[in-house]
Amino acid sequence: MSDTSKTVKSGKAGVVEGQSTVAPADDPTAAPVTVVDPRLLIREEGFRGYLTEFKRKVKGGELGSLPVVIGLIVIWTIFQLQNDRFLSADNLSNISYFLSATGMLAIGLVFVLLLGEIDLSVGSVSGLASTLFAVFVVNQGMNAWLALALAIVTGIAIGALHGWFFARIGVPAFVVTLAGFLGWNGLMLWLLGDSGTINIPSETGPVHLLGQSSFFMDQAIIGAYILAGLAVVLSLAGNLGEQRRRRTAGVPFRPTSEILLRVGALAVASFAAAAVLNNAAGVSNALVIFLAALVIVDFVLRRTTYGRKVFAVGGGIEAARRAGINVPLIRITVFAISGGFAAVGGMFFAGQTASATLSAGGGNTLMLAIAAAVIGGTSLFGGRGSVWSALLGMLVIQSIQTGLDLLNMNTSIQYMITGAVLLGAVVIDSVSRRSQKAAGRA
Repeated sequence: MSDTSKTVKSGKAGVVEGQSTVAPADDPTAAPVTVVDPRLLIREEGFRGYLTEFKRKVKGGELGSLPVVIGLIVIWTIFQLQNDRFLSADNLSNISYFLSATGMLAIGLVFVLLLGEIDLSVGSVSGLASTLFAVFVVNQGMNAWLALALAIVTGIAIGALHGWFFARIGVPAFVVTLAGFLGWNGLMLWLLGDSGTINIPSETGPVHLLGQSSFFMDQAIIGAYILAGLAVVLSLAGNLGEQRRRRTAGVPFRPTSEILLRVGALAVASFAAAAVLNNAAGVSNALVIFLAALVIVDFVLRRTTYGRKVFAVGGGIEAARRAGINVPLIRITVFAISGGFAAVGGMFFAGQTASATLSAGGGNTLMLAIAAAVIGGTSLFGGRGSVWSALLGMLVIQSIQTGLDLLNMNTSIQYMITGAVLLGAVVIDSVSRRSQKAAGRA
């Protein structure tokens, strides 16, 4: 641990939390010198210190989610000026519901992108999963929840198979998942038969749960505000817990005032979103499950050994191997996770249409899922990103689609605008990486 990041707790005079005492290298017998962590100096300067730190990060290419947040504000402003129904409660409710299916695919893709790889099969796997569910339930009379479990396990197994060919045989991920894209799509078409569609009764458990008319707790107002309050409480508990652990470990930690400010901002955003959705019909079950998946996966990536290994492999394969990480195993499990989330996304699509069709997971589903992860801030070059990029990216994409639909724009315009936004996100990512290298932070 470096001298500038090490914090000691001592009863000696002059030694406080956030400082370390080191002896001069040329004279070990000399009196120790107190070194203050630079992050504490920033906090002591108040708003000016944080502003200086923000400018430094921007100059060094550490943009985080800033570009996509600014882009989302611009998109919403433009569409609202063109059609005053865009920011209505009903329209925002539709955006929040329809982003969840493709968003599930994007969550799995974030894992793959963190390795600097790609999975082109997620669209076909999602379609195959919804088809298997329909075949099991409608044609075979199987219990719906058992059919759901089998469909998801199938997606995980398919992803693991792709990962095995990539990690153990050495087939490029692009090639093996492209083969999967074609092969699993063909299997889906064969299972659907000549009709090309299997209708699923809307009252079927998982389909009803994920339908557009199903809401959290079936009590719109109570459910929305309970979720908002839960988000605030969990955030406060998590931040205070981290502060306590870092204080105990003797490393710099966020002051309580900063934590309260962050949680307060989250509370305002959460309860405002709950109020808006309550003006429509409430919070859909699909959105609740999607958000829960984001929270769980974010915890896995940021708080567990496995998550750190994923980032390590994405940051440098040889370095990760020398650190004792089982690189092939990480690769296989990452593709298995991608396949699992693709299958879950397929069930979301089935819930939206109460059917399994030829178009399930087809069309531009794959491209939109990849675009969502990248637009949201996950790097195509690996080693940098967050699962929350799936939410931010899908907000951008779904907002563009819904806004253009309100303006009666042709689908071709949607594709061109989404493509331009994706290119802009990749350009920002490339420039950011170059700036970080120039600043010595890559």
